[in-house]
Amino acid sequence: MDYINIFIKSIFIDNMVFAYFFGMCSYLAVSKTVNTSLGLGLAVTFVLGITVPVNYLLNQYVLSEGALAWLDTLFGLENQFATYDLSFLSFIMFIAVIASMVQLVEMIVEKFAPALYSQLGIFLPLIAVNCAILGGSLFMQERDYANLGEATVFGLGSGIGWLLAIVGIAAIREKIQYSDIPAPLRGLGITFIVTGLMGVAFMSFMGIQL
Repeated sequence: MDYINIFIKSIFIDNMVFAYFFGMCSYLAVSKTVNTSLGLGLAVTFVLGITVPVNYLLNQYVLSEGALAWLDTLFGLENQFATYDLSFLSFIMFIAVIASMVQLVEMIVEKFAPALYSQLGIFLPLIAVNCAILGGSLFMQERDYANLGEATVFGLGSGIGWLLAIVGIAAIREKIQYSDIPAPLRGLGITFIVTGLMGVAFMSFMGIQL
């Protein structure tokens, strides 16, 4: 049940866009068509699904206080490494992992979906600085999940939540192109209003008892 709770909560209740406003730059800039939004959303989901569990292992066995105690056991030492606390390196190490995974995604998309690669343009490599990606790892660290499985489920759920948000707004933006919108609100103006309404709608999921 814990896995289901974490998964549902990360998608609907703690949605990266509507609860924390993470990844808004890409969310607003790329959400003009459903196809492009779907491609970027899948890429973000993949990166979150990989980087959160990898950073969980990095945090548990390298960075957090006492995490290096396994080296004492491995080399037969007595409290030589157990006292080390490398948590101050969390930001730079998490970002290094994220940048590596984004580079992998970029190469895959360029190889197998060149049209999508061209459509995404600069926003594909900018996944590396998408605050939703780093936010996923930092939330994982803050919430101190019990095991790798919970961290992985949280990462995937967060990615799917971001995917639903950007595909949802893209579908709405495609439809409102044919609507009679007042001139001052056309473009990002109406997009901000719709995003706010979607955020209010997602707040209704806070009533779910998990």
